[in-house]
Amino acid sequence: MSDKIYNVLFICTGNSARSIMAEAILNQLGQGRFRAYSAGSHPRGSIHPLTLTFLQQHKHDVSELHSKSWQVFAGPEAPQMDFILTVCDNAAGEACPAWPGQPITGHWGFADPARVEGSDEVQYQAFRRAYMEISNRIRIFLSLPLDKIDRMSLQHQVRELNPRPTE
Repeated sequence: MSDKIYNVLFICTGNSARSIMAEAILNQLGQGRFRAYSAGSHPRGSIHPLTLTFLQQHKHDVSELHSKSWQVFAGPEAPQMDFILTVCDNAAGEACPAWPGQPITGHWGFADPARVEGSDEVQYQAFRRAYMEISNRIRIFLSLPLDKIDRMSLQHQVRELNPRPTE
C-alpha cells in the first residue's frame, strides 16, 4: 500500500456548509491517507452555525475550519492538490483558477442546506441529509484503489460518483 498522502480540495460558492462538511468528513474518515481542504469562489467569510453544530455533534474537529477563497490554493505556496471536487452546481459552472499539478477533478452536486428555510427542525434535517450524502460519497471515494489504477480511469471513476449529473 502506498504511503502517499492525497490532498483534496472541496469547492463550493460560499464555503459555509457543504465544502466545509466534506473537508471535516474526509479528514476524519481518510485516517491520515488524505488531507482535505475547502474553499469558495465567493466565500461568505463565516461558516454556517448549523454546519459547526452538526460537525461537533458527529465528533469532527472543527478547530481549523474557516471560510476562505479558492485563490488561497491557486498560488505557488499552496499545497499541490491531487483532487479538486466541486460540491455545488454554481461552483461547477464557474471558471476556476489554473490549478498547479493537473489534479483530477470532479463534480459532486449536493443540495445546499444553508438555503433551506423553515423551522429549526426543517433546517436541521436539511443539514442531516447533506451530511449523510457527503459522508456516503466520501466513503465510496475512499474505496477506490487510488494507487492501482491509471489516471484516466481514476478521473472517470471520480466523475461517476456524482449522483446528479449536470446537463
